[in-house]
Amino acid sequence: MLRSMFSAISGLRAHQTKMDVTGNNIANVNTVGFKSSSTVFQDTLSQVVRAGGAPAAERGGTNPAQIGLGVKLAAITTNWTNGATQSTGRSTDFMIEGDGFFVTTGAAGEQLFTRAGSFDFDASGRLVTPDGGVLQGWVADADGVINANGPIGDLTVPYGQIVNPSATASGLLEGNLDAAAPVPTSVQIPTTMYDAQGVEQRVTYTITKTATDTWNLTVQNGGGPPLTLTNADGTPFDGNVTFDTAGTMLTPVGGIAFDPADVGWPGPVAVELGSISQFAGSSEVTAPEQDGYALGSLQSFQLSNDGTIMGVYSNGLRQPLGQLAMAAFNNPSGLEKAGNSSFRVGDNSGVAMIGIAGAGGRGVLTSGALEMSNVDLSEEFTSLIVAQRGFQANSRVITASDEILQDLVNLKR
Repeated sequence: MLRSMFSAISGLRAHQTKMDVTGNNIANVNTVGFKSSSTVFQDTLSQVVRAGGAPAAERGGTNPAQIGLGVKLAAITTNWTNGATQSTGRSTDFMIEGDGFFVTTGAAGEQLFTRAGSFDFDASGRLVTPDGGVLQGWVADADGVINANGPIGDLTVPYGQIVNPSATASGLLEGNLDAAAPVPTSVQIPTTMYDAQGVEQRVTYTITKTATDTWNLTVQNGGGPPLTLTNADGTPFDGNVTFDTAGTMLTPVGGIAFDPADVGWPGPVAVELGSISQFAGSSEVTAPEQDGYALGSLQSFQLSNDGTIMGVYSNGLRQPLGQLAMAAFNNPSGLEKAGNSSFRVGDNSGVAMIGIAGAGGRGVLTSGALEMSNVDLSEEFTSLIVAQRGFQANSRVITASDEILQDLVNLKR
């Protein structure tokens, strides 16, 4: 039989595979997180009709004469470029900007990896994929501390979770006092603190100018009498806040503290004052920070770029609930497709390097958006034409070979 016929058969087979790959790409043009594939061909073994010869003194060398025996599929490669961004507004939709994969657990606890970030809650409060895979990460402890160096587990967002109240233990005063203000100019700074039962305490700082470069500080809880104040080292505080001629605070050093016996807190409330200055201008002193909060419940959550899930509670508390784990591979093209837009570790992918987003070659995350397929329809339709013409040309080779064989048979007539 003619070699050309078998070569053409291998060409038909190879271009049929190219058609299959192209058809799959087009079918998944709207699949979330899908990565397109392309085929790579290479020639098969060649038959040596005449071997080559080395040059000699009397004659030159000769090249070998070889006849190719067809084509075969060399590889089906995956295009890992990022797809377009589709904004959804859903808090449970996550998109990876850059490299990396979400880590999930599939059936029988198998660890899988995916770029499709469309998640939902199940009845247990776990974040799951549409086919039931559980998103993996690190769950924060009761104080909101995340150990990203520990083992990963099922990521849970406990909607409706109750957080117990916490007493205020520290605060901060910062701003400027007018150096040109006359005596006895007063500045009042109201703020809200909480006792051990989560009851609001309307605390008011009053700073009154008593002399040049000297102000007097008092603290009241509601409309009650001034509270007893101490220095940071526990010694009594006389209430005087003094400045040097450059406007820098001299006393108190290290801030002040409330006497807890006066307000019912379980411990002293330390207040930093080092950020207050005295320069000519308006007096603007604020209390931007103080800890403590009332009883609250989890209302919503937000995702940061590093994958931290920040819980938002009804009492205004914002506390980490957990952090998404992400995986990177030395050779992502070596991953095996596991179906449902997921991959599993392959022999040539390398081990999964699991860590936080934004580090170790892993991209950052965006909430409320999805990564769409990176299929380019114009490129796929062009590949479709190329595959069709390649298949057609190889079929013509078979037809021509058949006609040659027919002519050989007719020689006997």
